[in-house]
Amino acid sequence: MHAEHLRRLERLYAEAPVNRLYPSTLALPEPGRAEIRFTVTPAHHHAAGAAHGTIYFKMLDDAAFYAANSRVEDTFVLTTQFNLFLTRPVVAGELVAHGNWVSGTRRVLIAEARLVTASGEEIARGQGTFMRSRIPLASLPGYAGRP
Repeated sequence: MHAEHLRRLERLYAEAPVNRLYPSTLALPEPGRAEIRFTVTPAHHHAAGAAHGTIYFKMLDDAAFYAANSRVEDTFVLTTQFNLFLTRPVVAGELVAHGNWVSGTRRVLIAEARLVTASGEEIARGQGTFMRSRIPLASLPGYAGRP
């Protein structure tokens, strides 16, 4: 796997419009591993004053997705299924989602992720299946380096 592929995926993530709603950063230290950082504020709370489940899902799905797509250099992968386990509520602070590729490279890939607080306490985990799409990565402006 090429380091340039990982940097292009990081740029693709940074330029995705959804990340304007959920400001976060992605780092791909090596193929098969992803780390996403996000800070929970009161703007992300549900009616009972803790982070809404959409935050958990987005961070876990993205971390697992990019861990999987880091192993595929030609096409964009798509989430086909994701199991989510919420273990603790969180009110504020930095969260880190650690994604790891588990298996597969041909058509279907499996990856998992853990969401932890800055102190390392797990608040959620998930596992997903991802499959290659027909969308070439090189056709995506963020990946290709075009705005």
